[in-house]
Order: sequence, then structure tokens, then C-alpha cells
Amino acid sequence: MDNEKIITKQFLITPAAGKRLIAKSMLFIPAINKALESKTIVIIAGTTNGYVAEELLGDINQAAQFSRNRFFRGVTMPPRYSVTDMGKLSSEDQFPGDVVIINGKWEKGLTIFDVVDSLKKGDIIIKGANALDVENKQAGIFIGHPKAGTINAVMQAVVGRRVELYLPIGLEKRISGNINTIAQKLNSPNTSGLRMFPVTGNIITELDAINIITKTNAELVAAGGVCGAEGSCWVAVSGNEQQIDQVERLIQSICEEPNFLI
Repeated sequence: MDNEKIITKQFLITPAAGKRLIAKSMLFIPAINKALESKTIVIIAGTTNGYVAEELLGDINQAAQFSRNRFFRGVTMPPRYSVTDMGKLSSEDQFPGDVVIINGKWEKGLTIFDVVDSLKKGDIIIKGANALDVENKQAGIFIGHPKAGTINAVMQAVVGRRVELYLPIGLEKRISGNINTIAQKLNSPNTSGLRMFPVTGNIITELDAINIITKTNAELVAAGGVCGAEGSCWVAVSGNEQQIDQVERLIQSICEEPNFLI
């Protein structure tokens, strides 16, 4: 690319818009498109993955019966919500299951635990995370289950049978420390609360999503906001004029994504 023709433009991306942007980019990944047709894709329940499920199911014309409303096993809520409220939101009897797509068909009601033993090379697992080390491309997943929950099942397939793992995660979850060091502290017998499972895989942030879709270079330059822009990111995108026009249209298409509500 001719440096004299490179221009840079800044864009504000809210957390909700970021989730939609990341989800849209998944359909531009060749391995995911191939798996949608003739392999197995497991989209593990989570708030960001709800957007991913909408986009992938929409691509195969099977999104009509999907809802993001209960598509999570646990969520982080403001302090005004009580433990009882949180328990009701995470109730297993209202959980619809993960989204399992086999040979282009959504097999409703299944979870990762139902299919993990049959997954093989060429299949794909999509799993959210709670902490992001942008520089080192590593994620951390909070653990509340005594047997390490879904990520424990996931890693059996990823490490044991080379199933490909994608980790869509918004920049709002970035941390400055080393995730391995943090996990060592949180997993210590002297620590209370949630534990942490460090994970590597194909991490997809808003920056990666913009690059995947438009082939431009995006970098985080500032963050924050008020009146609904809390957690937002200012992203500077560099490319030629045609690419920046494409980015503008892309951001315009997702910029008014409403906040996630339960």
C-alpha cells in the first residue's frame, strides 16, 4: 500500500456495537464458512456469543426461533442487583442450550457437553471470555463451577483433537496485567470468589473484526464515555480512501446497536 495514500479516521464503538461488529466479522472467516456447510460449530452461550449466533444462524436462514434473552450461563450485573436476582437470571430451567450447528442445521436444545466427545479436526467452538490481554493475545475465563464448567470440556476437544477455538471478546474486557499471573492469584487457596482459566485461541476483538472485514489496520487510541457510552472505545483505522469508506459504512451499520438488556 502506498503510504502517501493512507489516511486515518477515528470511530467510536460502544460495547453493544462492538459485539455486533465482532459477530458480523465471523462470517468473513473461511474456516467458519466451511464449518457452517459441512462440519460442526458449537456456539457456547454468552452475551457476545448471542450476537454471533444471530449472525451465523441468519446466514443459514435459521435465526427465526433464536433469542439472545437467556443465552448465557452467568452475567456480570451492577451492584444494585441482588444475589437472588442473579440466581434467577442464571436458572438452569430457563437455559435454552448452546447453539450447535451440524452440517448446516441447528440442532436445538444441545449443549457443548452433548457433543464434545464427537468433535474433531475441522469443527469449531466459539466461546466468550471475561478478561483480555490484547498485546499477548490471551484471554481469561471466570470459573464458578467446581469442575471448571464449559471451558474444561472445550479444552478436551481443542487440545486433545485439534478442534479450532474462537474467542470473540470486546475491548471493554481488556486488562493490563499478565493473565497467567492473575489466574495464579485468583486460583490460590487463599483467595475467595471466582477462579480464572487462561486460554489462547483465535481471539476476535473489534480491532480484529475491522481488519477481517475491510483489510484495514485498526488500533485502540482512547476509551470511555457517559450517557450510555461507558465502556466505549475510540478506534483509529488506517487504509486507503476506498477502505475507509467501507469502514464508515460498516460502523454506520452497527453504531446504533441498543444496549444489551435482560
